[in-house]
Amino acid sequence: MHKILFALSLLILSSPAHATLNVFACEPEWAALTQELAGDKANLYSATAALQDPHRIEARPSLIAKARRANLVVCTGAELEVAWLPVVLRESGNNAVQVGSTGYFEAAQFVQMLEVPARLDRGEGDVHAQGNPHIQTDARNFLPIAAALSQRMAQLDPNNATYYQQRLTAFNQQWRAAIAQWEEQAAPLKGIPIVVQHKGFPYLNAWLGLKQVATLEPKPGMEPSAVHLSQVLNTLQKQPARMVLRAAYQNARPSEWLAERAHIAAVELPYSVGGSDKAKDLYGLFDDTIARLLGGLK
Repeated sequence: MHKILFALSLLILSSPAHATLNVFACEPEWAALTQELAGDKANLYSATAALQDPHRIEARPSLIAKARRANLVVCTGAELEVAWLPVVLRESGNNAVQVGSTGYFEAAQFVQMLEVPARLDRGEGDVHAQGNPHIQTDARNFLPIAAALSQRMAQLDPNNATYYQQRLTAFNQQWRAAIAQWEEQAAPLKGIPIVVQHKGFPYLNAWLGLKQVATLEPKPGMEPSAVHLSQVLNTLQKQPARMVLRAAYQNARPSEWLAERAHIAAVELPYSVGGSDKAKDLYGLFDDTIARLLGGLK
């Protein structure tokens, strides 16, 4: 009998684990974070890729079908997905993942938001009432988000709560060590003046001490005209910068135009997991980001 029980226990332990959570992530960074925390307990789907602008996604039937089968929706929030996510959730008919439910998770709720407007004027472009939503560029933000997300997964899947806690503990230890290493590597970047193509880097600036002196977009989400680019170039004559930053999904022409004429580096950052060949996971995302920024100093 003991031999039979032992054989059965080995069979159970060796059987492939079945994922218990279907997770619909709005952006690749949240799919990657969920993977770190859930391991083989989640089936993951990312609604967007790093080379897409997350502001401007079409609410396709394929997205609606994925949301219909989801137990958990993980998004940035802060109105980043306002143009498409409400339609996807509504059309999915899935009550378990609607806003306000346990199955709906917004990462922005768990970090200190930057650039919260004192007044809301849509005439000023793509302005977000809750603050700048590009929270994923500061590695430190992933710590409180991971804690909250792990807790949410445990609520939805209590049978695996201990497993999620163990994964969170391991992630916290490894991530804190990685942050310390990134900050040490990035020390030469502190105080470096930069230009950005889109106001998508305030969290990166706050973390690494970069000094933003100009923006290529005249208003958030608006492509810069030749006249505006010339005005930025004139600004740099008085207040020089070392590099101009853009996200991997953005049109390269404006930043390259400025870089050529101002004699500074044009630096494309992966911005999310999958945004470059080296940004294959969260660790690779920040490894490559720091390396590219340091490369811009040369």
